[in-house]
Amino acid sequence: MVVNYDRRGRGDSGDTQPYAVERELEDLTALLGMAGGSAMVFGGSSGAGLALQAAPGNRAISKLAVWEPPYHVDDSAPRLPDDFAARLDALFRKGRRAAAIELFMTEAAEATAEAVAAMRLQPSWSQAEAAAHTLAYEAAVMGPGNALPADRLAAITQPTLVLTGGNSPAWITNAGKAVAATIPAAAHRVLEGQMHNVSPEALGPELLEFFIT
Repeated sequence: MVVNYDRRGRGDSGDTQPYAVERELEDLTALLGMAGGSAMVFGGSSGAGLALQAAPGNRAISKLAVWEPPYHVDDSAPRLPDDFAARLDALFRKGRRAAAIELFMTEAAEATAEAVAAMRLQPSWSQAEAAAHTLAYEAAVMGPGNALPADRLAAITQPTLVLTGGNSPAWITNAGKAVAATIPAAAHRVLEGQMHNVSPEALGPELLEFFIT
């Protein structure tokens, strides 16, 4: 059985104000119970950060796989202010959804202003605006400055697979290596030709191999 759920504020879950990372962790724990009390967990990007937070001491998670957890481990990563989540949330509360997206894309994803302008012309922009409030949630999950939570990662005992894309920025690969080096039973693998928006056809076989062996 595979459970693919909407995180808080996304899909049918609707908006959840005020937001707290602890509620997201409780959601995952509840789903693990519904799945029979034990499951293998996958998370990508900020979802990877959430899964990594949930894993220490959690016997319900038997294996853990993560895609490009966006921790900032060296000077090649973007520099984010400690109040980044609060700034995103403030823009959303003022009704400035597009501005929140632009802030996230330019400062966290290092997109150029030209690239963001092109994004605004795409049909998917309206969907991005509808989910703009969740950008603050993602920043909250990753924590101030997207700092690597080394002590928490070191407490993860489950077999863990950390995946990054060969065409992603170097700082993402460095983050993946750092996460794998900090977790005692972890391995890091690079999917050649992939970027942050990974192809399901490239990701699926890697997860299947890891989870069934």
